[in-house]
Amino acid sequence: MKRLIYTMLFVLVALTANAQQAKYVFYFIGDGMGVNQVNGTEMYQAELQGRIGVEPLLFTSFPVATVATTFSGTNGVTDSAAAGTALSTGQKTYNGAIAVDERKNPITTIAEMARKAGRRVGITTSVSVDHATPAVFYAHQPQRSMYYEIARDLPKAGFDFYAGGGFLKPNTTADKKEAPSIFPIFEEAGYTVARGYDDYKAKAPSAQKMILIQKEGKDPSCLPYAIDRKADDLTLAQITESAIDFLTRPGGKGFFLMVEGGKIDWACHSNDAATAFNEVKDMDNAIRVAYDFYKKHPKETLIVITADHETGGIALGTGQYALNLKALRYQTSSIDSLSGRISNLRQAKGNKVTWDEMKEFLGREMGFWTQLPITWKQERMLRDEFEQSFVRNKVVYAESLYSKDEPMAECAKKVLAQIALVSWASGGHSAGYVPVFAIGAGSRLFGEKIDNTEIPKRIMKAAGIR
Repeated sequence: MKRLIYTMLFVLVALTANAQQAKYVFYFIGDGMGVNQVNGTEMYQAELQGRIGVEPLLFTSFPVATVATTFSGTNGVTDSAAAGTALSTGQKTYNGAIAVDERKNPITTIAEMARKAGRRVGITTSVSVDHATPAVFYAHQPQRSMYYEIARDLPKAGFDFYAGGGFLKPNTTADKKEAPSIFPIFEEAGYTVARGYDDYKAKAPSAQKMILIQKEGKDPSCLPYAIDRKADDLTLAQITESAIDFLTRPGGKGFFLMVEGGKIDWACHSNDAATAFNEVKDMDNAIRVAYDFYKKHPKETLIVITADHETGGIALGTGQYALNLKALRYQTSSIDSLSGRISNLRQAKGNKVTWDEMKEFLGREMGFWTQLPITWKQERMLRDEFEQSFVRNKVVYAESLYSKDEPMAECAKKVLAQIALVSWASGGHSAGYVPVFAIGAGSRLFGEKIDNTEIPKRIMKAAGIR
């Protein structure tokens, strides 16, 4: 009788474990998305509805939630390459490393393990395919700036689906030498290159492996910010939808899909709160595509959301025991885009722009005076910058990691931050906790505070990848 009971228990445990194994894995990484980027987005959404509190994002409603530490192997503050390597391999390394250890030896990634286990694999992003976070899943290089060499690693990995803005250095090596274009190399390796969502739909049925990037003439470094998006722009949600479509074609044993919301980080490097919150929401829209798939396969699907690090040290409140995030709604475009339009205005007017013309421009683009009352001191800030950069023609651009902005745009951003009662510690990364959310098969493995190196290990455990 005892033996029968033990046998039944063993079978029950085995069946339970099998039922919980994740056949389909979604791994979402919000680059630069710390706890306050998420909380700020939810509070902003609530204020837009005229109330205090939070309007939850889809992914924050997932049943498992915790936080993770992000330090690299060599510094308390990580960069995206080292943090991405931790998230892809479960191992710490030095800042700048692309899936190599501190001795520059390759480290096997979770994506490579998934492929070895017979899963189809997709690596996708809203920035360039050769950028740090996507790269750490398929490439092995000593420095993240080796874009051409990283791209050459893409066909070596042999994954099924890649997507993003494009490639930064398609024919120039890290030592600035001309080299054969990567695109014929991709094609020789069996990849079909689709340029845009419609091109993907036309080419996918006959493609064996796919690389989806933006249309010709679009910026290869990234997709546009959500706040700047035009009708014909590729979106992260479309990329996610395309990846699912491609990876679930008949004959598969499941898939592993990494999706990076890369421009949350870029907006935070620029200390652009309105744009950052829109990017978090945009990644949530991509997660919704994955969630719709999960609802059809709830016992076989795992969705994990995290970040590589926090960027900017954003603070929600500036000492007044108040917030006014709804003011951000009047910013009609990213500060990068606003800067470009100010430069165009400067050029069109031969630098002879009047203060009244600038007031009208800022009223239309940022809501100043027309929607948002500003103080005398704030108007003085704007007027002083106008005098400096337009009247005296002393233009000192504000530079962050991914942008170089007109001083008038930089000043307008600071005034709006004052009105919204948001502040920033820096234009770089911080060592703050990042959130972790999960739902589906194996999500119970993410129940307590963890280090980022634990995340891929637990995903592999949930998915039965060895």
